[in-house]
Amino acid sequence: MLTVNKILPQGQGLAAVLLKRAATVELDWDVRQKSRFDATDSTGRTLGIFLPRGTLVRGGDVLVAEDGSMVRVIAAPQPVLVITPCSEHGSPFDLVRAAYHLGNRHVQIELKPDHLKIEPDHVLADMLRAMHLIVNEAQAAFEPEGGAYATGGHGHGHSHDHDHAPKASPAPTRGKPIGIAVTSAPAPHVHGPGCNHGHDHSHDHGTHGDHGHTHDHKHDHGHKHGPGCGHDH
Repeated sequence: MLTVNKILPQGQGLAAVLLKRAATVELDWDVRQKSRFDATDSTGRTLGIFLPRGTLVRGGDVLVAEDGSMVRVIAAPQPVLVITPCSEHGSPFDLVRAAYHLGNRHVQIELKPDHLKIEPDHVLADMLRAMHLIVNEAQAAFEPEGGAYATGGHGHGHSHDHDHAPKASPAPTRGKPIGIAVTSAPAPHVHGPGCNHGHDHSHDHGTHGDHGHTHDHKHDHGHKHGPGCGHDH
């Protein structure tokens, strides 16, 4: 028996010519959702597969044996129910409703834009037909969703490098509806040096100590006449 303990999702990084030359093994979904199983490849070799717990083996994946040889996995056709919307009595949105109700029953589902696939179940088939969906029996490869956190759940065939973490939203202003811009009142004008306004300030400093006199100062911050002012005096 040849031990296999490594998997390359969809043969990632391998040249097409190597994939074409590799031996193959056909496995149905019941086997491919296990991480420990035996199988026989297209060359007649007996394989003992020992993968990390929780690994899902998908059609197109490549198993790597301990001797370095590779085995390409083919999803074997198996009995399935193919669910499609009724063009006369329904709409494609009915598939969304069907997926919701099947998911509530923890049914494994293969999701496609125009159809769903599940394993045969006559009770579920009757429920779906009552929802005006068309249910047909077929022999086809079955690749159900593996769950967002499933190990080896690489049904999309590509990785995401961007960050899906939610970005912090600004705290809403108290008393203001969210989504409405809040503008602050303009700051009051402060008069002082450089404000370019002419001011006439009278300051009564009162009586200072024992001097017994008062100071009345006139400060004219307006235009100053003098050399270079540009006026004819």
